Amino acid sequence: MDFSEVVKNRYSCKKYSNRQVEQKALTAILEAGRLAPTAKNLQEQHIYVVQSEEGLAKIDKLTPCRYGASTVLVVAYDRANVFVYPGEKRDSGVEDASIVATHMMLAAANEGVDSCWINFFNPDDAKKLLGLPENEEVLMFLDLGYAENKETHQKKRKELEETVSYL
Repeated sequence: MDFSEVVKNRYSCKKYSNRQVEQKALTAILEAGRLAPTAKNLQEQHIYVVQSEEGLAKIDKLTPCRYGASTVLVVAYDRANVFVYPGEKRDSGVEDASIVATHMMLAAANEGVDSCWINFFNPDDAKKLLGLPENEEVLMFLDLGYAENKETHQKKRKELEETVSYL
């Protein structure tokens, strides 16, 4: 699919069928995340693939926003392996993990897999319930699957002139 079509057609799916994501598509999605740029190439992300009934039940305890997805990617990053920016007020963890997640979300659309970016959960509860390492911070969940009903989704977006200024 042409990149502009991927961006234009991607939407946040809120009702999935029970169809499992094919391994070939999942591998392509994970590979897109692996190739995403990170500050100083630190690659501090860690992706957890949740597909088991037990794992999905844990996700359901953490958020009402799985929407029946057959696969959930938990995107985390290693707080001990981030680049600290000049001024030492920010580091690269959240933005690097966000870039990785965005690459995977767009790769999913390219593979014909629907997705939804989920951040309606307590990250500390997620880390504890999923048994993740202490040094990792959970950024988001990425629901993956196939929409139960393909509907036309109208994206209402502001005009470019409302969101961009030239200085």
